[in-house]
Amino acid sequence: MATDRPLDLEGVLAFVRVVDLGSFTRAAEALATSQAAISLRLKRLEDRLGTRLLDRTPRHVDLTRQGALFLPAARRLLDAHDSAVADAATAIPARLSLGISDHVAGPDLPVLLRRLGLDRAGLITEVRIVPSRDLAAAFGSSGEGGYDAVIFRTEDEAGHGGAVLAEERLGWFAAPDFPAPRPGETLRLAGLAGPCTVRGAAMRVLDAAGLPWTEVFVGGGVLAVGAAVMAGLAVAALAPSTAPAGAVEVGGRFGLPDLPRTFVVLRARRLAGRPAEALRALAAAYRGPGGR
Repeated sequence: MATDRPLDLEGVLAFVRVVDLGSFTRAAEALATSQAAISLRLKRLEDRLGTRLLDRTPRHVDLTRQGALFLPAARRLLDAHDSAVADAATAIPARLSLGISDHVAGPDLPVLLRRLGLDRAGLITEVRIVPSRDLAAAFGSSGEGGYDAVIFRTEDEAGHGGAVLAEERLGWFAAPDFPAPRPGETLRLAGLAGPCTVRGAAMRVLDAAGLPWTEVFVGGGVLAVGAAVMAGLAVAALAPSTAPAGAVEVGGRFGLPDLPRTFVVLRARRLAGRPAEALRALAAAYRGPGGR
């Protein structure tokens, strides 16, 4: 490996973003560049290091052994760069105020925020977990309750006023050993306190199908609802991306009606600098195959 010149930080950042987002396309979106540019940066970095960092297939991007060894050092290098820039700057840190729906955030949100560097020097990220209906209404408000960006879930593909990041069909989730209801038996449900769009959709389709149901657990967040599901207390309507680990989709086996498609939507103010970079990375992380 050559040691006569420093590593290119853009190449290191491209490598870390591809690893974190699992995709050259998403990394390009996060860094506001093209997939070809990301590939070129990675090739230059690999040539500089004299080793292959990633194995690329049409469906997957995997770390090589050398890539896994280099990744922690790459993260430290980026952290040191951000700290150096922040220490040299005289301006106060930039702020990014985010509102994220509980039915979007998922259990891994804190880890995701840290992995994407939204906690790095020079940026203060404020995150509030808020029901989707409140987020759609709150965005654009002035004063203390305003947000720079909101990410929420809606059934309305066209009327949301934002960019669609992903599309998911809700499912009925339960613990693996949860018993199927007998004919005529009341279905036990867990959900968020109202008003909640997912809770409303679940009740609507059950009523339309003439199936009896009762709420046995009303939680203050999706994590609480997921805990109730895995404790075997009830069935819950959830997006697959926010269902608890180990839960199984039981709609077909239990003869439950299909739940609607939903859309993960981003609405944002015009941002620049570190807040814009951070928001692009977060949006890329949430973007699914149905996003556009």
